[in-house]
Formats: sequence, C-alpha cells, structure tokens
Amino acid sequence: MRQSRKLDHLKYSLALNDGPNASGFADISLVHNCLPDLSLNDIDISSSIAGIALSHPLIINAITGGANDVAPINERIAEFARLTNMAMAIGSQYAALEYPEVQHSYKIVREKNPDGVIFANLGAYVTAKQAQMAVDMIDAQGIQIHLNVAQEIMMAEGDRDFSGYLSNISKITNKVKVPVIVKEVGCGIAREQALMLAEVGIKAVDVGGTGGTNFLAIEATRRQLETNLETLSWGIPTVISAVETMSVLPKHVDMMVSGGIRSSLDVIKALALGGVATGMATPIVKMLYEKDMDYAVNWFQQFSHEIQCYMLLLGSGNIGELRKAPLIISGYSKEWLTIRGIDITKYAINGKHG
Repeated sequence: MRQSRKLDHLKYSLALNDGPNASGFADISLVHNCLPDLSLNDIDISSSIAGIALSHPLIINAITGGANDVAPINERIAEFARLTNMAMAIGSQYAALEYPEVQHSYKIVREKNPDGVIFANLGAYVTAKQAQMAVDMIDAQGIQIHLNVAQEIMMAEGDRDFSGYLSNISKITNKVKVPVIVKEVGCGIAREQALMLAEVGIKAVDVGGTGGTNFLAIEATRRQLETNLETLSWGIPTVISAVETMSVLPKHVDMMVSGGIRSSLDVIKALALGGVATGMATPIVKMLYEKDMDYAVNWFQQFSHEIQCYMLLLGSGNIGELRKAPLIISGYSKEWLTIRGIDITKYAINGKHG
C-alpha cells in the first residue's frame, strides 16, 4: 500500500497544477539599490542550515519516497544534486522501515552522491530509534521530521491520531545524532506552533506553506474525490507562514522556506524574509523527467546566476546581508499579518529584521 502510494504521489505531483492558494510572493516588493558598491563576481551565495554548510540556498525537497519503481528517479535526482552541489531531502523512509526490501531505493541516493548533503525524512510519529535508523540508512547529515496532518486525514489509509507529536519530536531531537529540521508539507506553520517547536530543541523549521505542490489535491485525485475549492485551499500561504515564523523564532533556530518557490526571485524574497535556504521539488523532478541532465544542469547554472544578479541589485554581498535588505509587504499578506498583530514595517527598514 505505502509503495503504491508513493508512486501515485509522484505521478500526480507532476500532473497537477500548483495552488489553488497563492504562495504570497507577489505581495513582496524588494527595494532597488542603485549604488550596490559590489562586483557581481564577488557575491557569495553560500549558506548553511542547522550548522550544515550549503554551497547555495536551494535544496531539493522531499517528494519521491521509496519504492522499487521510483529508485531510478531517486538516482537521477541524486545525480543532479551531485552535479549542482545541491542538498537534497529524500521522501519518507517509513516504507523502508516496514519493508526492508525497498531500502535500496533510498540508499541509491547516497551511492550516487557520496559526498553530498542529504537529509533523512520521517513523520513525527516515529520513535527516536527509527529516526536514527533512517539517518544511518543513508548516512544523512540531518533529518526532516514532517508534519502533514491535513494530507493524512485526506487519505483513506492515512493516520487519524496526531496526539503526542510535540513530545515525540522532543524525544527525537534528544536522541538522534544529527540536527532535526521540522517541515510542514504544504499547509504552513503559524507562529504559535513555530515557537513550540523551537522550544523542544530542533535546529531548523521548513515552513512549507501553500502555493506549491498541493498534497490535498493529490490525495483527492488518488481517491477520485470531488473536493471543493475551500478544502483544497486549506493552509497558510508560504510568505505569511515565513513572516509568522520569523516573528517568534530564536536566532539559534534557522528557517527554511518552501511552498511555491518557482523562480530565482522567489528565492531572493524568501531569503530576504529571513530564510537561510529554500526548498523546491516538483519543478526539478518534472524537469528531470522531461529533459536531459545537461538541460537541468544548465537551468540550475542560469538560476544561480540570476540569484547573484538580484543580490547585486539589492546591494547584498552574501545571504546574511540579503536578510537585511528592505522590502515591502502588501496585499493579502499585509492584511493577514497586520490583523495577527505582527509588525511588518520593520521589513521596510534596512537592518531591522532577519
């Protein structure tokens, strides 16, 4: 059951459109710097998350999971990650804990990319021992613990009991030997839960807001359900979730931003909001399905060049300086955040956020 589910997730993620909720990046306007006092060649796009060095701020987020039939695409993603020095997270490894015979579909990622940054991935219901097993399986530098309550209740075979998740995450953080990153799977993280997570010892959160791959829509399609637009729109837009999270996150906990990252400018906006890294999944997998590896690598080279160009236009020589670049939050994001009592004017003043 779990293996066929992963194949369905991959198939429908490639077939369905983003949304219907917007990510919110259209509500962000960046302030041009006409005197950057920088050379394009000197701009440093390296970053780090949870103490793990990154060559650049783009991470291939989890999507494929593990099954015999997805091993080739996992291998292909790992090869792309190796060629571009891109960190990657694999899909949930619970299938490999249940069915050891599919472990090879995960291990192939490390075999193909022996020196790369790879994150393990499991749900918040697992034991600390299982979390460490997932890390050891692929020699991971960190582990994503995913939260996907809305997706689970949409699945006929999904979980229904989500009690004890926070205390369980605390146990995992105390026992595993690598940093823990807690990630939402497309419905976003509000400031109340971001603060609760920060207090149990995690090293980073990935806000995973609405606007990108919609796992509610994927599950509805799998079950051939006629689901209304309001249900499919459930969640917090990515930009709003990022600002909510940054409003309470202590400095020792990093924020990663995913959910509708579709352009180099989206990356810049996410980092300017306080992120240290951004996650993208479906566009990369789709490109690897439909194009050849050379095309994908050339795309990434152009993408990273555009990131440098935008940083130049903002007068930011590195990611730390980019987090201080002034920006304006307008539209629905402004309305939401203002009603929630979050001061967004500080983002418009250089050096007052991030």
